[in-house]
Amino acid sequence: MSFQRRRYPYYNRLRRLLPLVFAVSLSLLVLFAFLSFLAPHPGDSDRLPPRVRHTSQINIGGGSGSDSIKSAAFRVPRDGGRSDRDVWRSRNAEFFCGCSNASTKFPNSKAVTRNDRYLAIATSGGLNQQRTGIVDAVVAARILNATLVVPKLDQKSYWKDASDFSHIFDVDWFVSFLSDDVRVVKQLPQKGGRPWSPSRMRVPRKCNERCYINRVLPVLHKRHAVQLNKFDYRLSNKLSDELQKLRCRVNYHALKFTDPILKMGNELVRRMRLRSKHFIALHLRFEPDMLAFSGCYYGGGDKERRELAAIRRRWKTLHINNPEKQRRQGRCPLTPEEVGLMLRALGYGSDVHIYVASGEVYGGEESLAPLKALFPHFYSKDTIATKEELEPFASYSSRMAALDFLVCDESDVFVTNNNGNMAKILAGRRRYFGHKPTVRPNAKKLYRLFLNKENTTWEEFTSRVRSFQRGFMGEPKEVRAGRGEFHENPSTCICEDTEAKAKAQIESRKLGKKNKSTNKDTAAAVVTVPNDGQSEEDEPDWSEPDYEEEQSDLQDRGLYNGTSLDYDDPSTSDEPELEEMLSD
Repeated sequence: MSFQRRRYPYYNRLRRLLPLVFAVSLSLLVLFAFLSFLAPHPGDSDRLPPRVRHTSQINIGGGSGSDSIKSAAFRVPRDGGRSDRDVWRSRNAEFFCGCSNASTKFPNSKAVTRNDRYLAIATSGGLNQQRTGIVDAVVAARILNATLVVPKLDQKSYWKDASDFSHIFDVDWFVSFLSDDVRVVKQLPQKGGRPWSPSRMRVPRKCNERCYINRVLPVLHKRHAVQLNKFDYRLSNKLSDELQKLRCRVNYHALKFTDPILKMGNELVRRMRLRSKHFIALHLRFEPDMLAFSGCYYGGGDKERRELAAIRRRWKTLHINNPEKQRRQGRCPLTPEEVGLMLRALGYGSDVHIYVASGEVYGGEESLAPLKALFPHFYSKDTIATKEELEPFASYSSRMAALDFLVCDESDVFVTNNNGNMAKILAGRRRYFGHKPTVRPNAKKLYRLFLNKENTTWEEFTSRVRSFQRGFMGEPKEVRAGRGEFHENPSTCICEDTEAKAKAQIESRKLGKKNKSTNKDTAAAVVTVPNDGQSEEDEPDWSEPDYEEEQSDLQDRGLYNGTSLDYDDPSTSDEPELEEMLSD
């Protein structure tokens, strides 16, 4: 009886506690549901601000003795891993070479130049945009059988560089080298003892031979001296082979930098070579102006939106696109971290030395930290040269840009993070002089891969990066002849070296006698150029206007109200492009 009396009070107390336990449990359940609703979607982690994403995803292995860089989802090795190619040279490059000599059917300038016709031009934009104008001006003078006056460089627009032609290029070499193609004079002759003022006019973009004959020649007949203003991209990509080869002779041979620029540029290259046998030059293009113009968004929240919106207001009619759509279409520069991961996946280890041509990087050192963690041997002209050495160039954007141009041109591998003027000109130049590797991110394909990298292994990531980059590595016949800007793809001026090819075939046959079963495979591997070029889907939108072109057009129409960033290093631009304040 006593046992039952003790048991009943215990059950009574338990019954009274049950409602309380139930209420607490229900409250916790509601709280967890509410927190789950507020939490970001897992996929949103890729859209965190660059600074947050960088510090959270890439960490150097620490005290555990690990020799890998660890990311939230995969381990990034310090070395480049195994590769099926030589990462420092293009496959089959030995069978191709630049060829731009005039044929016997191309008359000497003395036979065709009219003494009463003078063509002057005023270029536009940063260094590389102006370079395209100079090249095309020589061809335009040849079409018109006119004497070319040494081009005037753009000194008044966005870049505010007071340099003239002779400060950047060796004018005497320019005149002498082109003497058989076009007569060039340093200034217009006087007329009646007074300076001759030419008639000023403009021609449409992509103007072809007939266009120049119909529009400019009648004015030359009447006035004898014409100046074409705003001369950038005013010549068609589709010209006769002889005129295309003339373009190449101008771009790759006649335009030579002045001795002070060459001396300093070559010294920068020498210092990079002292540090390493091979090095990569990276045109990062992650400046605030570039990001603002592109309309892209990198997850920096309201702060990023305010900062980039303030810069965009410089362009009164700039159309604001959907940032997510821009990324999907491959029109946004990769972040420094993404560039680093792409290079590691392509086979470049942490021992590789990188020269960066860039202006002010958006996010500063925090944005660069992941790239430097992947590639600690990280240099720029400011770190391998003294202020005193750079002082003669520092106040002139085009001269500083020329230094970066020289280092990028001489690098073993050139990596570009956009398709601006500097990238296009260097890509074409490197094709012409031996198809030196030129890596352009296939941003359209890489976008999804980077977005979901947390859900894959490093091995899968590497495999897909290498697959996506086929056709974007600067190898022979990657881009179809006639496709894109001629300055980027000078196919008319690139010939197969049949002698080297024949020699390779002979060597293959010799090997075949020893190992007949491998003869066909060997010959195919040595002689045949792989046909894994760009697909229609992957090819960039070649018609998309370049930052510089767009900027120049808006400014020319009075629709640009910005002031130049102090881009002494003019990097804010072209290629930093360090030249074109932003777009070159």
